[in-house]
This record gives sequence, structure tokens and C-alpha cells, in this order.
Amino acid sequence: MKAYDIKKGNVVEHNKTIYQVRDIERSSPQGRGGNMTFRFIMYSVPGGQKLDLSLKSEDELTEVDLMRREASFSYMDGDDFVFLDKEDYTPYTLSPATLGDAKGYITEGLEDCYVQLIDDEPIGLQLPVSVVLEVIDTPPELKGGTATKRPKPAKLSTGIEIMVPEYIANGEKIYVSTVTGEFGGRVETKNF
Repeated sequence: MKAYDIKKGNVVEHNKTIYQVRDIERSSPQGRGGNMTFRFIMYSVPGGQKLDLSLKSEDELTEVDLMRREASFSYMDGDDFVFLDKEDYTPYTLSPATLGDAKGYITEGLEDCYVQLIDDEPIGLQLPVSVVLEVIDTPPELKGGTATKRPKPAKLSTGIEIMVPEYIANGEKIYVSTVTGEFGGRVETKNF
């Protein structure tokens, strides 16, 4: 597969090691006849060793045949995360090292996840595009300050920290992008 066809989340082989692509930066050529280059931030699976690889658009990587199974987060087994297959309830155990940053988005009963498997071994997790997390610690809004809305840090229920708008308070549930790690809006609660 050509470098320009590779997308985030693809699993590829490089130097006899299997990697999952976590981020891609494209740089345009300078001058005529230049070739676009792609910088891939990849992590080995299993193991989670980071690799920074730059390729020209025509360079090739071998895509690894991997199976994806829809699953939901079920429970913790020590430090490991156990997901249950949506169809046949097969448990898939993923270590914190395998999950990497994804573990900061996993909450009780989280659905719409895809466990990635090679030869029936879980090697990674694809999260939904956004998740709902609770704000557990953020400074109060400054009253009568400036008219500009400055972002402030907020610690979330899973332990990760992100920047949120000033009006967000402790105890609120918010949407967080699993792609960028950014605030995606407030979850509106309905009072009936």
C-alpha cells in the first residue's frame, strides 16, 4: 500500500515489526518536481514502542490483515481492560501498554469500540469518535473578569486532563474527542 493511502488506525508492517499508525503529518514539496512526504507516528503492537517514520508518497508499506470485532468495555482485571464481543461475548483483554492513550477515554460500559485482532490476539482498540466524561476537578469560573473566554484545565473522571471553556464546572458531563483529545461540547441534561 502506498504511503499516501495509509490512514490513522491502519496496521502496517515495517522491518518485520507490526505497527499501528496513530498520527500522520503531510509536508508539501518545495519547488517543482518535489515529492510529498508523509511522517507517520506509529506504535508497535504489541509493546507500544514509538516509531517516527518519514516516507515519500510513492513508498510502500505492507498493510497487515487484521480483524475488527465490535465490543464494549466490561470490567477491569487488575490493570487490564476487558472488552466483550458484541456478538458472541468473547472476552478480549487489553493491557494499559497496548491501549496507550486510549485508556484515558474508557468508561464503564463504553460501547461502539472495535478490538483489533491479528491471529485472534487483541493488538489494539479503535474508540468511538467521541466519548462522554465527567469533569471532576476544574477551577471555578472567574466572575467579572475579561470578556474573553479563556480555556482552563479540567481533570476528568478517567484521570486525563484537557482544556475546557471557562463556564464548565465540576460534576458536568462533556463530550471529548478521542481523535484530538479536545473538548467537544457540554452534554445537555434534560429535566423532566
